[in-house]
Amino acid sequence: MRRATIALASAMAAVSLSACSVVDSIGGADSSASPKKGDDITVGLLLPEKENSRYEKFDYPIIKKQVAELTNQKGKVTYANAEADPGKQNTQLQQMIDAKVDVILLDAVDSKAIASGVKKAKDAGIPVIAYDRLAQGPIDAYISFDNELVGEVQGRALIEALGTRAAKSKVVMMNGSASDPNAAQFKAGALSQLQGVVQIVKSYDTKGWKVKYAKANMKDAISAVGLGDIDAVYSANDGLAGAVIDTLKTAGVSKVPPVTGQDAELDGVQRVISGDQYMSVYKSYPDEASAAAELAVYKVQGRGIEFEALTGDLVDSPTNKGIPSRMVPVVTLKKDNIKETVVQEGIYTVKQICTDKYKSDCAAIGLK
Repeated sequence: MRRATIALASAMAAVSLSACSVVDSIGGADSSASPKKGDDITVGLLLPEKENSRYEKFDYPIIKKQVAELTNQKGKVTYANAEADPGKQNTQLQQMIDAKVDVILLDAVDSKAIASGVKKAKDAGIPVIAYDRLAQGPIDAYISFDNELVGEVQGRALIEALGTRAAKSKVVMMNGSASDPNAAQFKAGALSQLQGVVQIVKSYDTKGWKVKYAKANMKDAISAVGLGDIDAVYSANDGLAGAVIDTLKTAGVSKVPPVTGQDAELDGVQRVISGDQYMSVYKSYPDEASAAAELAVYKVQGRGIEFEALTGDLVDSPTNKGIPSRMVPVVTLKKDNIKETVVQEGIYTVKQICTDKYKSDCAAIGLK
């Protein structure tokens, strides 16, 4: 029902262009925070961490390029990465307010801790668009992937891998950071598929998405459950999946059980090819980042028609209701569709994936 509503709302947004003026009255996105400007604009970009390679390799460069293209090379991006520190991100946000950027794209480290900073930006007349993670406070729009669907896709993949053994299978859940609202949605989506179908014997929230905590948690699970009794691991992303798999191998597992992932990081893709990782979830960073840049530029320039066409849905945060939003689709990534996803979209080349260590595995699936 939720995704049907999204589809219907998107279709309505595409044809109801005459209603574009409504956008500025939805979810607190008033016109006073959206001054009309020309091409000479500055977009502030706040990204959360570097544990996941996507932010430095894809999000920032794509947004920077798209802003330039949308503004005839006159617009610029001011960028800061919080390196998983909520306090540091609040400081960076204040610096952007002081610098009087025109709009802020915010991927929050801690969605609750950043709320006061979002209000300060709003009070300064600077619109804030939540990027990838839904921040609290008076944000003007939100763009991300369908995060519950990500968890559902991961959960279904594990059940598929376990087959007829699912009901008796013992599964460990390695979830993301409790301070990241996306992690809660991934977890909820996964549980909607796994609960009552498999035996969830251990579940962990991984502080800051950090690998070191995932390894410690996995060691605890092995000790509590037994190395040979862990039939599968739900891992929220590829970074955690790598930590889980390394820990299992160090403990002496004879064959790595099915492990999920997300983000299609290069080493995650390689683990999928080699068979160490069962699957990942490919999220088109070019689509998300490009759309985010468009939202930021359209908001500042007062281009309501284009803004509304990109925000065909409404979401609620704990502090605000009816936030204009856009959900970008996701794809299950397995051995048989690597070429059609990350290679075709230019995320990685075959040469980058199929290094000497993985050449035979690539040849086995016809990746060349």
